[in-house]
Amino acid sequence: MSEEYAYGMWVIVAFNVGLFLFFILSFIKPKKTKEWRNMGIVTAFLVALFSEMYGFPLTIYLLTGWLGEAYPVLQPFNHKYGHLWVVVFGGSTLAWMIVMGLSLAFLLAGYTLMSKGWRQIHGAHDSLVTDGVYAYTRHPQYTGLFLIITGFLIQWPTLLTVIMAPILIFAYMRLSRSEEAVVQQKFTQAYREYASVTPMFFPAMNQWKNFLLTQVEEDA
Repeated sequence: MSEEYAYGMWVIVAFNVGLFLFFILSFIKPKKTKEWRNMGIVTAFLVALFSEMYGFPLTIYLLTGWLGEAYPVLQPFNHKYGHLWVVVFGGSTLAWMIVMGLSLAFLLAGYTLMSKGWRQIHGAHDSLVTDGVYAYTRHPQYTGLFLIITGFLIQWPTLLTVIMAPILIFAYMRLSRSEEAVVQQKFTQAYREYASVTPMFFPAMNQWKNFLLTQVEEDA
């Protein structure tokens, strides 16, 4: 295992921030001031995340300063131990594989929801959409964003991103309520009936199972 300082890669920081911001903007296109403000929070989250992932490991630096020799790794600035959950669960390769696999599952689920939700809503031509992913959640694109944020927190939690994640989620919850007020004025009773049986973001576990089976059948 290398003992070299595995950070300071600011070009990679800029590339990853740009890449993921481009991806998110492809499916969530801000138009109003509130929407751009929320996207600013997303951008700040990505900058904080990838700056610590590849630039300067602020969280690890603070933890080693606070805990000293009690910090449970011999090479805290090796890139493997930037995965703090890996450190918590013993620092083994198996722990690293579990953390990476779980985070990847959340990221892929988030991508699926965002992309399918975007295709459905933009193919509806301003009509009410209640099927497909919208049969499981009223805001699949935001649910997808929340899953992606969760995936990043599993893979690379930091002090800043742990603080920012709830703020980001709360901001999009408020935005979704204001968007629903507009949609309800347009579709009135039809939307009220749809909203009464469809959760805003996260369906029950048995519905997630049905959704996943449906997606597998569609992709087969």
